Amino acid sequence: MTSSIIPVIDITPLRQGTAQQKQHTVKAVRTACETIGFLLISGHGIAPEIIDGAFRAAFNFFDLPLADKQQAAARMRGQQRGYAPFASKGLAATLGQEAPPDLRESFFLGPLEDHRVSYAHLPEATVAYRDNIWPVQPRDFQSHLSAYYRAMEDLAQTLMSAFATALGLSEGYFNDNIDKHFSILAAHHYPVPTVALLPGQLRTGAHTDFGSLTIIVCTDAPGGLQVQMADGEWHDVQPGPGELIVNLGDMMARWTNNRWQSTLHRVINPPIEQAAASRRLSLGYFMHPNYDAPIACLPGCSSPENPPAYAPTTAGRHIRDKIEASYLNRS
Repeated sequence: MTSSIIPVIDITPLRQGTAQQKQHTVKAVRTACETIGFLLISGHGIAPEIIDGAFRAAFNFFDLPLADKQQAAARMRGQQRGYAPFASKGLAATLGQEAPPDLRESFFLGPLEDHRVSYAHLPEATVAYRDNIWPVQPRDFQSHLSAYYRAMEDLAQTLMSAFATALGLSEGYFNDNIDKHFSILAAHHYPVPTVALLPGQLRTGAHTDFGSLTIIVCTDAPGGLQVQMADGEWHDVQPGPGELIVNLGDMMARWTNNRWQSTLHRVINPPIEQAAASRRLSLGYFMHPNYDAPIACLPGCSSPENPPAYAPTTAGRHIRDKIEASYLNRS
């Protein structure tokens, strides 16, 4: 069942429609971004076999013994590469909240292109463009996850162009800020609960995403994604067949001076009576612009009555601070 709260937008016109059809679609995207910060998209053009292959490979990886998964673990803190063990992070901490660790394990994949030469003058960018860590098993893991990353890369480009148009900017406005992006693909595995929950513990704590936009596809199982609306109520996000979830991140809120929403969301625990069937997997593509991309108020998003709410920063600095805050047991 498709959520009645989150708008469903067919983005086929963004790829192959007439100018009038494209304008109508951009208007619908603008409304969703201004009012909710979440939308469900159909007509995205991603082949089902690309999604299915990525899901299958990810499930097979998470089925491995822990010792095997640990061989593909990140080699340094904040790296966002390779395997992150169960309950090793807590996203509520990125908003300064005290909360137990999230009930998930993850695998992180970064850019498939090596842009480190372009950032030789910024040594701190090394982590953002570090080599990926690939597991030995499953043997098709790298090929399937890479194909999915490429598909998301193209889709994110299409969406960023639509966002620019929706903001009254040229369609290619963001191009120079995303041609060396350091976007992250994260496979999040939520196993069937086997331990008693700590007070306030969730599959993923309430948070906003860090980057410019996020594209999510997930399996259908109890204990899923919820978004908090303006009235404070939490609502399920339930994509229909073939639909992807898109939400805005903090960078887009900063770029637009809060004209567009970076909305609080979480992944809840399944009801006790449905726990046995609650194993869940999500693939989230987090669009992070170029490391040195300026994140400052865009033209047309401020006025003397509405001055910029945020100090200028860069994409790299913003993401680095958020990732560091997500790690538990800090020392």
